[in-house]
Amino acid sequence: METINYGIVLATAGTEAEAKELALALVQAQLAACVSLFPIQSVYTWQGQVEQAQEWQLLIKTDLAQFPALEAKIREIHSYEVPEILALPIQQGSAAYLNWLAAQVRP
Repeated sequence: METINYGIVLATAGTEAEAKELALALVQAQLAACVSLFPIQSVYTWQGQVEQAQEWQLLIKTDLAQFPALEAKIREIHSYEVPEILALPIQQGSAAYLNWLAAQVRP
């Protein structure tokens, strides 16, 4: 029996348009079941300077077995030199939701 390792991948985008483009590309490629988008304020250090920026947070629900392809698709589209791409495992979830998630992400 195949083991499915569900997770949430976090990514940020600099604009709403880029966030939507990333979300659509990931869902259409069946690398994500769902992507939720939120406007956020980020504070970070880049090239020795503390920066503040309005960004868009993407919460990408996926089977983490797809992480390499998902990461490659994000890097292909993303405008940042070093985009945030962080995977967090889902420890537990509704069986019905996880079954739906599994059906949406290609094996």
